[in-house]
Amino acid sequence: MIEVREATGRFNDVSSVLRPRENAERACWCLTYRLSPTELAGVSRPEAMRELCERELAPGLVAYSGGEPVGWCGVGPRAAYHRLNHSRTIQKVDDQPTWSVICFVVKAGHRGEGIASRLLEEAIEFARRKGAPAIEGYPVESEGRRVSASLAFPGSTNLFERAGFTRIAPTQSTTGGKTRWIVRLDLR
Repeated sequence: MIEVREATGRFNDVSSVLRPRENAERACWCLTYRLSPTELAGVSRPEAMRELCERELAPGLVAYSGGEPVGWCGVGPRAAYHRLNHSRTIQKVDDQPTWSVICFVVKAGHRGEGIASRLLEEAIEFARRKGAPAIEGYPVESEGRRVSASLAFPGSTNLFERAGFTRIAPTQSTTGGKTRWIVRLDLR
């Protein structure tokens, strides 16, 4: 059974999913979309994520299998993501205060177990509990095929569509040469 919890107070669990084996500082730490390039250049990424995990509003969700942290989903108000708010390739659709699902990480050895699907289900409920009118994602068009683990961080259009999201528009962003889409689910 996969359990999913908000990341507040769970930095060690988040860290165990996000950090690479050799160099923890070089990991994305789910900060690339959150902070400006200037902020990213001058911050310890693990410490920045630790701070986010201490806030009342969790920076995302952690999935557990048998009590072991095995997955991550970065989710929050779109307004909190500097890169999305300034993006020239992932356009803002309207002024609705949507939430955004920006990434998934599933530990090797646990892929194919439905963890990303479970994380997305809980991201929807998390946004709904916090009063979001809608939630968006920016997945890659998988063309019905499996997306490599290194390119799967935004999720696939299939993943989001199975959860009830509707394609709004293609973006000008690509991952692995494949188009990324804006998908949205109304929560009202």
